[in-house]
Amino acid sequence: MNKGIEVIMGRSRLIGLWKNEKMYITLALLIIALWVAPYFILGEQAHMRVLDNMDSNIAWYKVLMDSGQLFGSIDANIPQIINGQLSRNAIYSEFYGIVQLFHFFPAETAYGLNQAISRLLAFWGMYLVLKRYVVKDENQGIIRVGAAVTFALTPFWANGMASTLGMPFALWAFLNIYNRRQLRRSVLTLTLLPFYSTFMLGFFFFLSAMGVFWLVDVIRTKKPQWRLFFSIAYMTLIYLLIEYRQFVSLIFSTEKTNRSEFLESKNSLVATIRLIFKNYVVGHYQDPTLYQYIILPLSLIVLVIVLVQKRWKQEKLFIGLHLANFLLSVWYAFWWYEGWVPLKQKISILNTFNFSRYHYLHPMVIYILFAVSMQIVWRLVGKKRWRLLIGMLVVLQLAVLIPSNEQIYYRNSPSFGQFYAVKEFDAIKKFIGKPVQDYRVVSIGLHPAIAQYNGMYTLDTYNNFYPLSYKHQFREIIASELAKSKSLQTYFDDWGGRLYVFSSELGQHYQFSKHSKKVITHLELKTAVLKQMGGDYVLSSVPILNAAENQLELQKVFDSKDAYWRIYLYKVK
Repeated sequence: MNKGIEVIMGRSRLIGLWKNEKMYITLALLIIALWVAPYFILGEQAHMRVLDNMDSNIAWYKVLMDSGQLFGSIDANIPQIINGQLSRNAIYSEFYGIVQLFHFFPAETAYGLNQAISRLLAFWGMYLVLKRYVVKDENQGIIRVGAAVTFALTPFWANGMASTLGMPFALWAFLNIYNRRQLRRSVLTLTLLPFYSTFMLGFFFFLSAMGVFWLVDVIRTKKPQWRLFFSIAYMTLIYLLIEYRQFVSLIFSTEKTNRSEFLESKNSLVATIRLIFKNYVVGHYQDPTLYQYIILPLSLIVLVIVLVQKRWKQEKLFIGLHLANFLLSVWYAFWWYEGWVPLKQKISILNTFNFSRYHYLHPMVIYILFAVSMQIVWRLVGKKRWRLLIGMLVVLQLAVLIPSNEQIYYRNSPSFGQFYAVKEFDAIKKFIGKPVQDYRVVSIGLHPAIAQYNGMYTLDTYNNFYPLSYKHQFREIIASELAKSKSLQTYFDDWGGRLYVFSSELGQHYQFSKHSKKVITHLELKTAVLKQMGGDYVLSSVPILNAAENQLELQKVFDSKDAYWRIYLYKVK
């Protein structure tokens, strides 16, 4: 009788706890919905990140759709960019989810959908891995949901889709396979996730880390876990099939690209050590965690408590996460150390592929660390009133994240519609009066992606890789400007991803609004080379006072109330 009552009471307690957790989950999903709602409500007036987003990827998707080369062959090129010398392989695979979103939806809607899908995958993945393998106590739902929702709201690089935010989902699937649980769901997860994440810019680093985990497990147990090994190989194979374009270009192409001249390792030992701690505290701009204000102090305080109480054996996961977090920063910083140069000169792939990006694992590691830190606090304080501290920590981390919402963080930058200025560029094309394929343009003081988005054929661009011979030819146009600025010269020669018409007076600045007072007074371009390459017009966001000295003739100034820019249209004489 008593046992029956205890069972009933236990079940009632579990139901009550689940109802509380269900409430937390509902609240978390509502927060995510509110976070992404402005993209759908504001449409073209929504604000978005410019760097590595509107200045590149969003325009690439538009150019790709307009080119008719979405499913083009491996040898296909994109006619609209750099005189047709840009390989189709330089743009995402047609099998990526984000590419298909931009295929079927308007750009601003596709971007909003991508944000929603990526953040939902982040939430559920982190929640599942915490619930099953980390924070397993039934009454600690607020820790699981709190860590998951804060992780889902981190300001990730949107064009990577779930490349960083999807890692906890993959970890959950691999741990299931390792422990022989939910095998069908796990294999399905590993099958589908590659279509909404990238290999080169995310999961290569996660899967290679999983490979190290497998190897260490073999050494430790003396028994290979082949099911886990083949699941890692299976997911890798799917990525290689999806990313066949970049894989072929990286491994089999004999043509030299701009990446052949990358010179990345330039930091002294002192600068490298500084970079370790900068990355450890602040992170990288492609995967910021914003953990330095709440999570880092919390985890360090808990670490001190664990060490003082000599509980490191009981808290192995907690200690391991701390070490992993720091070692990821060490690896990142030392990749840029000048001591690598001799090896990179001998092994070309060390130049053409950025192996520093194991920092992409930081967000997952840090927010699991957040959950474990809260779990230790929960166990240590015990009393219910102190457990309110857990809720406060989650709320404080949410407060830290709120300013990173793109509508807040980029509120002083141009909106989507202002940035691409479609009506203004329609007026420019109408004024020129020729089919866009019959002339070529370059841009000064604004990103070439804007002209590309509006259908213009550009000699300049921002892309991951393109022929090295084109870079050298284009450099002749701006050689005098590069000679005036050591920083610009290094930026172009040692990297060159931005194939821009640089002005030493503007530097690395490309957002001069119509209200800017900036002017160019001493521009020196080799206009003859520009003309030889097919250049007909220059689009400038600032007036060029010595245009005549550069054989440039002002045609008209365009200024639309809906546009961020005032465009000065010059003709190459």
